[in-house]
Amino acid sequence: MAHRIAVLIGTRPEAIKMAPVIAALRDEPLLEPYVINAGQHREMIAQVVELFGIKVDADLAAMEPSQTLAGLTSRLVDRIDQALAAAQPEMVLVQGDTTTVLCAALASFYRRIPIGHVEAGLRTGTIDSPFPEEANRRLTSPLVALHFAPTETSRQALLAERISDDSIFVTGNTVIDALLAEVRRQQDAGVRGALHSQFEEVIGDDWNERPFILVTGHRRENFGSGFESICAALAELATRRPDVLIVYPVHLNPQVKEVVHARLGNLPNVRLIPPQPYAQFVALATACRLLLTDSGGVQEEAPSLGKPVLVMRESTERPEGVAAGAVRLVGPHADRIVAETLRLLDDEAAYAAMARVANPYGDGEAAGRIVAAIRQHFSAAAK
Repeated sequence: MAHRIAVLIGTRPEAIKMAPVIAALRDEPLLEPYVINAGQHREMIAQVVELFGIKVDADLAAMEPSQTLAGLTSRLVDRIDQALAAAQPEMVLVQGDTTTVLCAALASFYRRIPIGHVEAGLRTGTIDSPFPEEANRRLTSPLVALHFAPTETSRQALLAERISDDSIFVTGNTVIDALLAEVRRQQDAGVRGALHSQFEEVIGDDWNERPFILVTGHRRENFGSGFESICAALAELATRRPDVLIVYPVHLNPQVKEVVHARLGNLPNVRLIPPQPYAQFVALATACRLLLTDSGGVQEEAPSLGKPVLVMRESTERPEGVAAGAVRLVGPHADRIVAETLRLLDDEAAYAAMARVANPYGDGEAAGRIVAAIRQHFSAAAK
């Protein structure tokens, strides 16, 4: 009889990074995935579920308008607990550092269900940067049975916190599995042509005729003055480089959306577009000149596409890209964002030095390693 594995997803990045794991679990006769959608990103996660063909077994619909972190946390712990009671899994898999992860870890621990943590061991060393993600992952780790660390750096961070080495598996990051699969799919001329036609409608006919910068930004730590400064930088770049487009899929959070549209909405070479489905985002990232982001996943994906990344945060839990030279931290500081972006637009040698770095985050085989470790866990338990 197959061992039931409850797989928690709640945000779009979680769904993207768990999709290869869910597929690998389905291919393993002794393991049965049971997917629980916590519903942190209701609209955005649906696109990923459809693209990757994820069968959702339970939808908790935890998102509420203008919710507080405390309110979301209390709802998620209760609803995940109810879902686990109904599903009766033998293991729970969580991914990353969201509120869903912490709440699922707590609910599973209370029911004495072993937890596997995909993308374990990421640390900035500062408890409120990013907020609240750094706290989420630090609080989760002591409750976890199997730690799937994407890199050796992540493994070392866990060892420094006295996590048992026997419970840590260096797997690579599953986001690279998902990305490479989607890049292969987009090599089909029909798929690529359909995506490009959609961009003409939302970006304009000139989107692929001149270089463009792709921007993402949503971090809670940048709310307020951070986004004001980021928008000031983008406005200055748009003015100084009218030959370059700035394409910004704007996050739905009002604290991001309202500021961005107010500051950048009237600039002729800035295209503020809705959040893009995963396939469309991959196509944009493939075609852009460089990326400005405060996202974690983009830092991991872009090196596989040969795109330099400027990270608009003070610190990152993904130092491997910085050490390799593919990623540079600029913070939410207008002067640094402008200076580094102009350098990459104008200095071909500087651009090439970042664009040619091999991706330190994985080879596209992470999901297989994770499932092998889970299979080994149950085999050892049966002896």
